[in-house]
Amino acid sequence: MEQRKQKNLKQLIVTLVVLLVVNFAGNYYFKRFDLTHDKRYTLSSTTLDIIGDVQEPLYIDVFLEGQFPGEFKRLQDETRQLLEEFHAANPNIIFQFTNPLEDEKGRDQAMQELYKLGMTPINVTVDDKGKQSQEMVFPWALANYGKKTVKIPLLKNLMGASTAEKVVSSVQHLEYALVDAINKVTKEKEKKVAIIKGNGEMHDLLMGDFIKQIRESYYIGPFTLDSVAKSPQRTLESLKGYDLAIITKPTEAFSEDEKEVLDQYIINGGKTLWMIDAVQIEMDSLYNATGSTLAFPRDLNLNDMFFKYGFRINPDLIKDEMATPLKLASGEEGSATQYQEHLWKFAPFVYPESDNPIVKNMSGIKFDFANGIDTLKNGIKKTVLLRSSELSKKVGTPVEVRLDMVTEEFNPKNYLTKGFIPMAVLLEGKFHSAFENRVLPFKDPTYKTEGKAGKMIVIADGDIVKNQLDQNYQPLELGYDKWTKNFYDNKGFLMNCVNYLLDDNGLINIRSKDVDLPLLDKQKVYDNYSTAQFITIGLPIVILVIFGILFTYLRKRKYSK
Repeated sequence: MEQRKQKNLKQLIVTLVVLLVVNFAGNYYFKRFDLTHDKRYTLSSTTLDIIGDVQEPLYIDVFLEGQFPGEFKRLQDETRQLLEEFHAANPNIIFQFTNPLEDEKGRDQAMQELYKLGMTPINVTVDDKGKQSQEMVFPWALANYGKKTVKIPLLKNLMGASTAEKVVSSVQHLEYALVDAINKVTKEKEKKVAIIKGNGEMHDLLMGDFIKQIRESYYIGPFTLDSVAKSPQRTLESLKGYDLAIITKPTEAFSEDEKEVLDQYIINGGKTLWMIDAVQIEMDSLYNATGSTLAFPRDLNLNDMFFKYGFRINPDLIKDEMATPLKLASGEEGSATQYQEHLWKFAPFVYPESDNPIVKNMSGIKFDFANGIDTLKNGIKKTVLLRSSELSKKVGTPVEVRLDMVTEEFNPKNYLTKGFIPMAVLLEGKFHSAFENRVLPFKDPTYKTEGKAGKMIVIADGDIVKNQLDQNYQPLELGYDKWTKNFYDNKGFLMNCVNYLLDDNGLINIRSKDVDLPLLDKQKVYDNYSTAQFITIGLPIVILVIFGILFTYLRKRKYSK
């Protein structure tokens, strides 16, 4: 008996010593273990670098608090756990979860303040065994660092997706959304973006949300090519001061001098993002008495230049059965007027299939009167980022386009061996000058036929960047269709293009991270509610009771001898 007491005392002392050593070592060595199979809480090296640079307290207010469905509870938990990882990596990152609508008296004022910041709520349905109720949720967060504040969208809007599918997609992009915001409030702008003007490009108001998004991370300003006529060499030197040039839906032909300026900018390593319409047609031109208009080729005098770089934009329209909806009035004018949704086959709805980080894990992107792109062999690496569906074809121009085409019946024979048409292509490599072995439009002592390795992205649709306007003629969010209330991922795609061209690849790689988030099937749970309740609640209790009885029996048996 005495030996047993001494043995137990020795074990107790050893245990205490081990605990003290582990606790003491824990003060000097910190390690968190991610046991998820997809390593969703293992922060990427880019994330750790950005978080590590936070030198002062950074406060994140998350508005995911209150009563809402289980899906949003999951989004809340995932957000909290990820922020805990951020705080563990850098204690300067401080976060809290609040309910902006908790105070009934100040509810309206709080909602107005959040609206002013551009944060809109969503109404969700809480379903509890067939009983439904409506709740309002603000799936947003605010990052505050010094005098800078950035809003963080926590919920991705997907066309036609259920709440559970939206949450899964949102968790997929959660690390990117949070890190991107931290990067914006903590880092000073370095790179410069030029919005090319002078050839009838899209008005700034119609691409206002895109410009606003770029301005949060980069210096951005208009750059007109009008000065090329007087001083082309000085214009070229000025353009070389920019890291990226964006050419958005030009409608007037480029002069040879202007082409040489852009060509030498590219040869000297300048990055370009082209959004080009090779066919002249506008959706507004269809809203007339006849409901029709003529689509015809648009000559921008860029074909020879593009051909030299290794691609060609065809003056065709892509007609795709995988299309976005269009609302048209039906019935007589007046109170009897109703609006019905129809698929508009000249507005393809493109889901990215490539594993390229620019488009990986992105949702659907909307095009309007897009054209096809042909790639040519010339030693430049080409990656098709977006293409039409299998059920698509090219429609040659000139051609009459009519609104009543929405009533056309689907015939698969019209699309045999005609689909998968490239509409957005990434080109990388050392480009050769379009004026190689040609007389130069103007003398340039610094002219090069081949220069630094460069990158460009070509999108055969100028309207991909176009945002709609609200009743006060202010830009709405890029990708939002106010008529159908659908959201498309145009802004995410274009910002990925900008980040990639400016070599901010770390953020893009975070966005393309794979996360597997299994969710319960609500219908199965409802159909087998009693069984599910027993498995989740009753079974653990039964196991605990059996263990207790068995433990008591074995203990009595051991010490009764």
